[in-house]
Amino acid sequence: MNALNNRISQIGVVPVIKLNHPERDAAELGRALCAGGVPVAEITFRAAGADKAIRLMKEACPDMLVGAGTVTATAQIDAVIEAGGDFIVSPGFDPELVAYAQEKGIAVYPGCTTASEYHQALKFGLEVIKFFPAEQSGGLAKIKALAAPFPMFRVMPTGGISLKNLKEYLSCPVIAACGGSYMVTAELIDSNRWDEITALCRKSREIVEEARA
Repeated sequence: MNALNNRISQIGVVPVIKLNHPERDAAELGRALCAGGVPVAEITFRAAGADKAIRLMKEACPDMLVGAGTVTATAQIDAVIEAGGDFIVSPGFDPELVAYAQEKGIAVYPGCTTASEYHQALKFGLEVIKFFPAEQSGGLAKIKALAAPFPMFRVMPTGGISLKNLKEYLSCPVIAACGGSYMVTAELIDSNRWDEITALCRKSREIVEEARA
């Protein structure tokens, strides 16, 4: 894997964040994640101002990997690049978006849950793909089944991941990292409970280490 994919894999978990108040919360949230040993964030375009949140988080925590999720348009890719973002995540496989991201030189992780989507990802030379929504699409059993004909991929499952099943997923060598929102819920962020977010990140990192020991 390339350097970016390796770093995400080493961290093991990717917080998936809907940030309603970027000006107020982006910097503090970034610091809370880093304090918990999780210096990576996927800020989704499900809330307005995701590109602004990326810029603010990168300014506060320059060593973090900060990317965008729920990317569905090329204009969003442009906004992320301008904000200094590190990667793009899309909910499904859109060949136009993948090609555009590669043309612009930014890492892209499209959502793939079928053999046909995996085959498209192979044609684009991708190393890591998102598996979304993970639990609803067959979970680890389906990921393992798809790994048989497509052993070249590492997978980043997102959707239904929690502290309860994190170790099970990460124990599978196919898994690069797991995306999740359990450590960055709207309640925790809107209540500015940064210490709790840090604690959940630390617990997640403990599970990463246990699963890969």
